[in-house]
Order: sequence, then C-alpha cells, then structure tokens
Amino acid sequence: MASRNGFGSDRRRSGASGDDSLLGTGLTTRQIEAFGRKVTTTASHLMGPLADPSSNAHYQHAMTGLQKELRRPGIQQRVFSYANASPTELVRSKLSASEIQHRALTFLPDDVLRNLPENENVYSLFQGFQATIPEVDESEDEHKGRPHRRLLSKSQKLLERCEQAPNEPPSLAKLRRDRDKANHRLEMMSVRKNMCSGEIREIDTKLSNLNSMRKIVLERLGDIEQDELQAEQGLVELDNQIEEMVEDLEDATTALNHPIPAAKIDPEDSASDSEAQTMNESFMSASIYNKLPSPKSSRRQKPARRKSIPIRHEHFEPGSNIKELQAHNDMITALDFDVPFGTMVTSALDDTVRVWDLNLGRCIGLLEGHHASVRCLQVEDSIVATGSMDASIRLWDLSKADYAPRENRSTKRGQDAEEDSVEDELPLPHPSSMQDCPLFSLEAHVDEVTALHFRGDTLVSGSADKTLRQWDLVKGRCVQTLDVLWAAAQASATMNSSDVQWRATGRLPDASADFVGALQCFDAALACGTADGMVRLWDLRSGQVHRSLVGHTGPVTCVQFDDVHLVTGSLDRSIRIWDLRTGSIYDAYAYDNPVTSMMFDSRRIVTAAGENVVKVYDKTDGRHWDCGAGLVAEEDWQRPAVVEKVNIKDGFLTEGRKDGVIGVWTC
Repeated sequence: MASRNGFGSDRRRSGASGDDSLLGTGLTTRQIEAFGRKVTTTASHLMGPLADPSSNAHYQHAMTGLQKELRRPGIQQRVFSYANASPTELVRSKLSASEIQHRALTFLPDDVLRNLPENENVYSLFQGFQATIPEVDESEDEHKGRPHRRLLSKSQKLLERCEQAPNEPPSLAKLRRDRDKANHRLEMMSVRKNMCSGEIREIDTKLSNLNSMRKIVLERLGDIEQDELQAEQGLVELDNQIEEMVEDLEDATTALNHPIPAAKIDPEDSASDSEAQTMNESFMSASIYNKLPSPKSSRRQKPARRKSIPIRHEHFEPGSNIKELQAHNDMITALDFDVPFGTMVTSALDDTVRVWDLNLGRCIGLLEGHHASVRCLQVEDSIVATGSMDASIRLWDLSKADYAPRENRSTKRGQDAEEDSVEDELPLPHPSSMQDCPLFSLEAHVDEVTALHFRGDTLVSGSADKTLRQWDLVKGRCVQTLDVLWAAAQASATMNSSDVQWRATGRLPDASADFVGALQCFDAALACGTADGMVRLWDLRSGQVHRSLVGHTGPVTCVQFDDVHLVTGSLDRSIRIWDLRTGSIYDAYAYDNPVTSMMFDSRRIVTAAGENVVKVYDKTDGRHWDCGAGLVAEEDWQRPAVVEKVNIKDGFLTEGRKDGVIGVWTC
C-alpha cells in the first residue's frame, strides 16, 4: 500500500513538474531505472553459471517483483497507451507548438554539419553586423543642419562646450574618447576589408564554376553543330537521289511515248561527222573541249549549301586561338574557306593545294592538276577555283570528294585551353579522295594568273600578261578580254595635259609586284587593283572603265567592296576605304610595313602587314588591335613567321604564314 501510495505521490510530482515523466506517460525516471535494474538482474541470473545455488532464489525473487508491478492496472494502462500513441502525439504531449517550430527551424542534418567549412575568419558575426552599419560623422551632420539620431546628444554637446573655455586645451577624457572612436573606426575598417576580401574569393569561386560549366556547354554546342552538318549532308544526298530518280522516270516515260526508229547508218555520213568533230576540236582548246560535259553526263550533284551557320566561335574571347595547322612546307600563297569550322583550301609555293576539315583540323585531300604553284583561289559553297603560275584556271567540285570523318567529335580549343604543339610531319590524306573533284580547265592566259573571282556563272581572272578575262562557266570559255594597258592609254588621252601621266611620289615601282594585284566582280561591276596604284571600276557589259580611283602610291595588292564602300590595300603601307557613291576617300590608315593581304566582314577589317600578327580594325568603335601568334610568342620567347595571307568570315579568322603554318583565331 505504501509502495502504491509512493508511486501515486511520484506520479503527482511528475505531473506537477512535467520534467521527470517520459513523454507524458506518467513513468518517472526513478521507476524506469528500477525496472531496468530488475531486467538486468534477471538477465544476469538467466545467463549466469548453473553451479551458483543462489541464482534460482534471486531469479524467483526478481520475477515475483516484476509480476507484481505488471499486475497494477495503472501501469498496464500507461504501457498500453504508450504503445498505441503515434510519434506525433508523443511529441505534442511533451512539447508546445512554439518549441516544436523552434526545433524544426533550428534543426540541421548531419550532412550539412559535416560539410561546414573551416572558420578562418578572425572576426565574429557580431563584428560583421556592426561593420555593416554606416558611420555617421557628427560634424557633417551639424554643418548640413540634419538632426542627430540621439536627441540628447545636442544638449550634452552644448554643456560640454559651455564648460570648456575657448582657449583651454581639450580635456584628457575627451582625448581618450576620441582615441577610442578612432580605434573603433580602424577596427571596423579592418572588418570591412576582410569582408570585401571574402566576397572577392566567393566571386572567384563562382566564376571558376561558371567557366567550367561554360566549357561543358561549349563542347555540347560543338557536338550539335557537327551532328547538324552531317544531317545536312545526308539531306543533300537524299535530294540528289530523288532528283536522279525523277529524271530517270521522265526519261523512261519519254522513251516509251516517243520510240526512235532504227535508221541505217551511211558510211559517208559517219565520215563527214567525224571530220566535222575534228574541225570543231581545232577551233576550241583541247583542254576545254575534252572537259566539257556531255548531255548524258551533264547531271551534276547539287552543291552542299549549308542552311545553318556555326556560332560556336562567337562565344570565344576575341583573339583566342582555335587551331594551328602545319599545312605546307613553304610560304602560303592563298587560302579561303566556305563557313566557320567548314572546309578550307590552301595553296603554297610547295606546288600543292590542300583541302582541310576545319572542324577536325585534318587534311581531306590534295587538288592535283596544276603544273606550278597556285597563286590565287576562291571557295564558294562546294565549288573551288584555282589560278596557277602555269597560266591555267581549274575548277573543282568538293561535293564529289570521298571523305568521311573518322570520329564524330569536334576538336575544340577555347580561350583557356592549352596550346598543342605543331606537328612537323604533314598529314597524309587518302590519295584517291579527290579524284572525282576536277570539273574543267580554263586556258587562255599566256602568263601566270595572279587574281580571280567568280560569282554565279561568271568568273573574272587577272594575269601577268596585263589582261583581264571574263569566263562563262556554263560553256567553259572566255567571252571577253580586257586590256588594262589599253584602258590606261585611253584614260590618259582623255585627261588634260597636266594630268597625262601619274607619277609615284618619291617611290620607284616594285618590279616584283603583280601587275593585277586583286579584283572582285558582282554582276556587271568589276573592281581591279593594278601595279600602278590605280583602282579601276569596269562595266563588263561595255568593257569600259567606268571610274578610276587615284590615291595609292604603290601597287594595289587587295580589293574588296560591299554595297557602299570599297576597301583597298597597297604596298604603300596604307588601307583606303572609298565611297562608291562619290568615288572619294571615306577613311584611310597606314601601317609600318607593306600590306600583302586584306579582307573585311560586317564589323572588322583584318590585314597582313609584314608582321607576325594580324592587324585588326574594328569599324564600329574605330579601335585597332593585334591578333595572332606573335602576341602569345612574346611570353614564350618564340618568333613565329610573318603573316602573308588573311581571310575572315563572321569573326572567324584564318591566317597563313611564310613558314606554311595556318592559324585559326576568333576575332
């Protein structure tokens, strides 16, 4: 009875305090400890040695006490309610709602606590909060007439000023207060400085992570562009197959509807036909006549014009090196490509013309057929025109090349990628990869071809024989010859006596310069730059010079125009921008060395001016800057070769050097 009353008193105490009971069940800590001792004693006697005679007595005594405790209705009811209660009910019976919310908000999992960074900061959190509060200068507040935040400080200041005489030195207490304020301000500055340093480190970490993510996305973009190119090539092949099948069906239908009767062949007629064919061959160049396609073989595959333009290079930093190729063993004489990361054709004084896959940086094959070095070339879609020192012009169709990339992965190099070393050995393509690419040859010049340009079915070429020739690419023959010397003589005859002859100001003409340095045609318009420093605008319909642009004092080496402006470069070291509407100079600038090559796109004018870097002029902001291997080599104590030829399209820059190396850059 006493134990029951004692238990009741313990229960009342636990209900009153609420701290010793177990989750509101009424069981106190003392009762739980007693119950645990009994269980421990029971287990020790059960697992104890059998030789102990007193073990049975202790066991019987413990089990008797345990049964007495379990027979109590109160204990049975509390144990039953504890077993049926859910964890939520147990927590709510012990904790209040506000305490539950506080524990839920302040709970941190072990994973978060395990990954906490080490605290390297020497300042506390309170000091950081205090340092973020802006300082208020009391003297500035007084001068500006703004009231201080503490209203009582004004009266205190007035009392201090009245107590202190005007000529009396400041008191020791005031000096100490000023010193404490200065120390506190210095400490806050140190805290702010440390906070700024921490923010900078955090920003650097974020930038590093963002750069890593940017590289991954850039690689993904390159893979998508490569898959896109293959999909377009497959689409072109399907279109060609469909057209061939449609033509075959039409031919078969025509043959069934209109059968041709068999006629007897007269030997005399066949002999006359052969004589007529021989006479026709004598009137035309054999090289052209034999290359002209027959009506049956006139079917030609559609050029693989790309519907999409690669944009990967636009996301590189300007001046970033994408690739560097050891393309030739001698000086680069000409280079051109169709689209960024597309197909590039290069020629050099080693008498080779190579075709490159810019995406993989691999040589596709060699264009063989010329008997001397190629001086000029142009790539338009899949058609390539090359002009050689053997006085011939050859046309090629790269869509007939037998080439398949050996890997479906683009070779990428960003602005932070390490530069690969240039291989000494030239890549060896398959010898028969370009055997089906030659179309026909144009032979009418009597000296080396130094410039050419074609658009559509019209090609215009310039030669050292001082003539310009217009070619019809459908018929494969020359349709017009323009004599530059005759045009210059006609212009001199129509000028005044004071302007009969143009003389270079203090400069002798360069004998090694090409007579026709550059040209470009568009429909019936032709712009041509020659060794006398003149830029002549021709009308191909009449064969006459429409306008002559005078300004250069040296041979013109490069010409390019758009709808409004014409840009020319010369060995007189200058670049001149002309207004085609008025024929006057719109802008001009000069370099330290002669200009050997120039080209522009919608934003930039790139120039090769006798240095190991490419000179870039940004037309939008008028800024001049350098791009090329010469800037990188200054850090590595290397001296790359001089840039001889440049080409740019949509910010994708290629440059050829005198040692045969081709560099690809973003501009």
